[in-house]
Amino acid sequence: MTDTSDREIVVARVIAAPRERVFEAFTEERHLSQWWGPEGFTTTTRSFVFAVGGVWEFTMRGLDGVEYPEWIVWEEIARPERITLLHGEHEGDPNAFTTVLSFTTDGAATRVELRTLFPRKALRDEAAEKYHAVEGGNQTLAGLDAYVTAAAS
Repeated sequence: MTDTSDREIVVARVIAAPRERVFEAFTEERHLSQWWGPEGFTTTTRSFVFAVGGVWEFTMRGLDGVEYPEWIVWEEIARPERITLLHGEHEGDPNAFTTVLSFTTDGAATRVELRTLFPRKALRDEAAEKYHAVEGGNQTLAGLDAYVTAAAS
């Protein structure tokens, strides 16, 4: 087995909601647009199909007004345990990375883990240093947490 740790970013969070509810927040654009992305970012969807081979095309806008085109293809959907996706700026992006989202029951809560694998170490380092991917990943999971727990109240 090849060690890929130099190309990975892993973030996780335990969310006080059932696994099915947490998983559901990934399945429809109306949910994702409410919580996806780091603090202060907005998400505008151009197209969305949640199915294996389906695509989510969207734009994220930062607080500074900078827009980031995004493209995701859903590669695996195993309800409610796992989602695997390929994420880049556009279809065919040579720098696209793979993320495996795992949803594990933790008592009455759900542990969500995002394990992102970049094609090259330099891309992982750039994501971490220039784009603050670890902090952004943690903020994204915090947004998911706030969204699904507020939906329960």
